[in-house]
Amino acid sequence: MGQTLTEQILDDHLVEGELEPGEEIGIEIDQVLAQDTTGTMVWLQFEALELDEVQTELAAQYCDHQTYQFDFKNTDDHRFLRSAAGTYGAYFSRPGNGICHNVHKENFAAPGKTLLGSDSHTPTPGGLGQLAIGAGGLDISVAMGGGAYYVEMPEVVNVRLEGELPEWSSAKDVILEMLRRLSVKGGVGKVFEYTGPGVETLSVPERTTITNMGTELGATSSIFPTDAKTEDYLARQGREDEYVELSPDEDAEYADEIVIDLSEIEPLVAMPSMPDKVVPVREVAGESVEQVMVGSCTNGGYEDILPAAKMLKGREINMKTEMIVAPGSKQASEILARQGWTAEMMAAGVNFSEATCGACIGIGHVPSSDSVSVRTFNRNFEGRSGIEDDSVFLSSPEVAAAAAIKGELIDPRDLAEELGDLEAPGVELPEKYDGSKTDIIEPEEAVDDGLVKGPNIGSAPIGEPLESDIQGEVLLKMQDNITTDHIIPATSDILKYRSNIEKLSEFTLSRVDDTFAQRALDSPGGVLVAGENYGQGSSREHAAMCPQFLGIEAVLAQSFARIHKANLFNFGIVPLAIDEDTYAKIEQGDDVEIVTDVAEAVASGETEFTIRVNDDWEATAELDASERERGILKAGGKLRLTKEQYANEGSSGATPADD
Repeated sequence: MGQTLTEQILDDHLVEGELEPGEEIGIEIDQVLAQDTTGTMVWLQFEALELDEVQTELAAQYCDHQTYQFDFKNTDDHRFLRSAAGTYGAYFSRPGNGICHNVHKENFAAPGKTLLGSDSHTPTPGGLGQLAIGAGGLDISVAMGGGAYYVEMPEVVNVRLEGELPEWSSAKDVILEMLRRLSVKGGVGKVFEYTGPGVETLSVPERTTITNMGTELGATSSIFPTDAKTEDYLARQGREDEYVELSPDEDAEYADEIVIDLSEIEPLVAMPSMPDKVVPVREVAGESVEQVMVGSCTNGGYEDILPAAKMLKGREINMKTEMIVAPGSKQASEILARQGWTAEMMAAGVNFSEATCGACIGIGHVPSSDSVSVRTFNRNFEGRSGIEDDSVFLSSPEVAAAAAIKGELIDPRDLAEELGDLEAPGVELPEKYDGSKTDIIEPEEAVDDGLVKGPNIGSAPIGEPLESDIQGEVLLKMQDNITTDHIIPATSDILKYRSNIEKLSEFTLSRVDDTFAQRALDSPGGVLVAGENYGQGSSREHAAMCPQFLGIEAVLAQSFARIHKANLFNFGIVPLAIDEDTYAKIEQGDDVEIVTDVAEAVASGETEFTIRVNDDWEATAELDASERERGILKAGGKLRLTKEQYANEGSSGATPADD
């Protein structure tokens, strides 16, 4: 039996386990990346492991979330990150150079390589044939030290593309169609592998839009084969020597198949406040729009902004609508400026932002109250834009530009008919991606040879070994689809404390209950209860680290998002699955006791745990964990365990996982 492309790459990098769906595997990591809100902990943990230098082929540190530097704490973080990159041997991308996924795609992403990143949208380079996976920061630290990355072998699903996109439909509409069909939980435990004749009709930037937003499906990763389009893109970036031809075997077998006829795709939008609430634009046409934003790591490339620029040429945006362009990289900004498109858009009334994640996480360009914002971003979770009662629609650049011109949501096909002289812009790549590389500092150019820590930069917290008794109050009961934005918000007033866990923990779950953190601090331990898909969204490990700091010992949920579940293990919090009836019956304020010796049960491989509630009734909760994950829990977290392993083996380079 042949292999899928995903299996081929995993097989080439396999160091432990079997490529059987559901089995835990360990893989070698070629490249790692970190961004500024997760990167400080990555390097503090790397320091805590007492490692000397990066062991992966390539490590890159980006500064893309806090580029506005509202506070010295942001700027101190960037200085620390530059010093860490210089000290340990990583590339450093300076603030303003662009979003990690865009800049990595332009400079480092390579077919056939593995990439692990401390950001959930790390799978973006899958459009170039790279197997890229988002993970918590501690997993990045260990991988940088030479250790394997462990993940449950995903099912590989064949997404067969047929036909060709019609005018005014885009790659963004393709991934929105996937979300419409599958929901934000539809990709959990899966890799989506795109095949079929429709693939060759899509440019690499279109493919990376799809793989970027595959994260919203809950997928482990998404990947395309490589072909002439891949080789052409790399050549335009000046990296043609990195091209490798990759495709699944002809007799590869997939767990499932999804067929999408690109010719039937129409302009779509995701309605507030979830990426899978997808409808055709025509169903919501006429909705008044006060703000339009084109950009983000999903649609912030030159190829994404150019269609909007073409649509705006010789026109003006509606007087009641504000439009902002937030490029994904400085390279995109520079090329647009050299070609005159920046001036054209400014003349139309567009404002330009730095190349930053910014508005995507609620930093800058916060919408006004009771208004609609149309954005080409990947997430529209409630409150993520920076205001709690937001109303954010997700769309393609073409739909966004049409809304800016009309002042309301409108299918761009209908706007073209209305205006009479508006042509479909199509997709166009520059002859050469010739933007400056000034803002990337290579390891051999490092300007620091030691860590530089400001007063807000703390240390990596190390947990205590798992106790035999877990008993405490249900401090908070939550609904389905709680995101890591709910657990640790990323707005500017909170984000600046990402390097200071004691302070950051004060904001834990404040978007659900602003009394939670203090109640948790005042309580001698406690548990959380949640519905389905707990912890979806960003990979931020702070969403596990802060509850650990507050004394949370277990989370009882109907199901967990992949990255967050791994982060709970990494920080010594026991993730237990409960059924729908138990969830419905248990209440906030109830007293919960796990009726076993927890440490012994975890170590011995038990899967079923009896929980007793209020000394009144009992239920069964399940622990789905590998032997390795059980070891992490028992030790009190991955950092403590790894440090102990290093000490026992006298390692100074590779982790014990390499043995």
